[in-house]
Formats: sequence, structure tokens, C-alpha cells
Amino acid sequence: MSVSRGRRSARTAVLAALSTALLGMLSAGPAGADEPPVDQGLQLTVSGSGNTWVRGVRLSCPDTYRRHPHALAACDALTWARGDMDALPGEPHSCTREFDPVTVSATGTWRGTPVNWRKEFPNACTMDSATGPVFRF
Repeated sequence: MSVSRGRRSARTAVLAALSTALLGMLSAGPAGADEPPVDQGLQLTVSGSGNTWVRGVRLSCPDTYRRHPHALAACDALTWARGDMDALPGEPHSCTREFDPVTVSATGTWRGTPVNWRKEFPNACTMDSATGPVFRF
């Protein structure tokens, strides 16, 4: 059975309207697009002089995935510092004057606030003294 020209143009108009509505819904973005991004935690890295070695871990608080070996203490330190990596309480202790630089970085979000931090320390001991459990992995 053939479709008359009138039915064909009505069907085309309905399909065009549905397509337009669907495209409008898709381009509007996800619900709650004005809300801050979900807190994915921090990607923490430690690297040796000249990037001769690199290790990293993702820290989210609470650490439900148990990725960081000292997550509870690291989260407590970050909470105390209000997410400011330069304000970490650390665990001050004596270190040698050996020069074997390490670079640490933290990128991601801390309680909805973007973090992009990097710092070089003269050696691993001074890094540990300044940052405490946060980079102890």
C-alpha cells in the first residue's frame, strides 16, 4: 500500500519535530550541570631527580578503595590544612643534608576545590618531614 503525499509530509514533520526535541535535550547538558564536579580526590605523585623514577596513588577521603597506605592520616592532615598543600602540618624530624631531589605533585579536587600543586624537596627525608603521611606511599 502506497503512502499518500499528505501522509508522507505529516510523518516527516513529526519526525523532524521529535529530532529537534531530542537534540535540544541532549545539548542542554546533564541534570545539575551548574553543580560542582564530583570530588574525584587527588592524584599524588613522587618522582626522583630527573624523573628517574615515579610513583603515584589516588587519594580520596574517605579512602573507600584503600589505594593509599596511610589514607586516614593523610586525609586528617589535608583536613587540618583545609586542602592547602603548603599548609600541611607535616611531621618535622631531623634529616641529612644529602642532595637527592624529589618532586611531589597533587592534582585533582579536594572537597570540590581544584588542586594543581607541585614542589621540589632536597631529598625524600625533607619531603616526608614537610608533608607527613600525604606522600608516604
